[in-house]
Amino acid sequence: MKIGFLIDMDGVIYKENDLIPGAINFINYLISNNIPFLFLTNNSRKTRRDTATKLKRMGMPIEEKHVFTCAMATARFLAKQKPHGTAFVVGEGGLLHALHTNGYSIVDHDPDYVVVGEGTTFNFQIIESAVHMIMKGAKLISTNPDVNCPTPKGIRPGCGAIVSMIEKATGIEAFSVGKPSPVMMREARKEIGMESAATVMIGDTMSTDILGGIQMGYRTVLVLTGSTKTEDLKKYAFSPDFIVPSIAEIPIKQLLQPIRKVVETQRNILAEELTG
Repeated sequence: MKIGFLIDMDGVIYKENDLIPGAINFINYLISNNIPFLFLTNNSRKTRRDTATKLKRMGMPIEEKHVFTCAMATARFLAKQKPHGTAFVVGEGGLLHALHTNGYSIVDHDPDYVVVGEGTTFNFQIIESAVHMIMKGAKLISTNPDVNCPTPKGIRPGCGAIVSMIEKATGIEAFSVGKPSPVMMREARKEIGMESAATVMIGDTMSTDILGGIQMGYRTVLVLTGSTKTEDLKKYAFSPDFIVPSIAEIPIKQLLQPIRKVVETQRNILAEELTG
């Protein structure tokens, strides 16, 4: 049985600007064995090419085709909803590029959609303009629900925090496209050409990576090098198929086992860890 991998980035293959030990070896294994994979990111600021360049400079042997961003997922979704539409954007280059690539025009009045992503350049005037447009009938879209983003200096407000101001002011909830939305998770699976049962989601965050994978029927692997720790798992009503210390210890061969056996084994391991 052939499998394909969807892989979160920050906390899985690197932390800040340092690669996590074993990440390059894991990707080299996938490439040498012709196993399809895709890096997923909820960061809409950078283009696919920019993100790939960052990874390559860190030593990761990948190409542009191995990156899929929430900006790309958002733009593709809008192009299907309303081809050749218009958008007022609260965001930066990666989101603007993705919308242009998918036939959208960026406007400063009477848009079909107000699209919100990450950014450090927005101001209150931009938020106020977005609110006025929505009250006139524009639909509200967010690239992802993340309320904060990690940086070398600490966390900064994310897309979820920015869009919440607009939601509160208008009373209208944004439709979010990024992880854990099935929109992005499904589009990414199609990108690597795999069926749901043959797709594995690797992530460090239960509320986005793992939740999104479980909702889509993918195999899920939680690595403990990022935001979720073992003690956090008791808070959730769902659990990943595998829990590993890092990407270096992902048991690829075991992922070929029947999923029922995998889940049963991992639940037993988790129960032993939590009871101590």
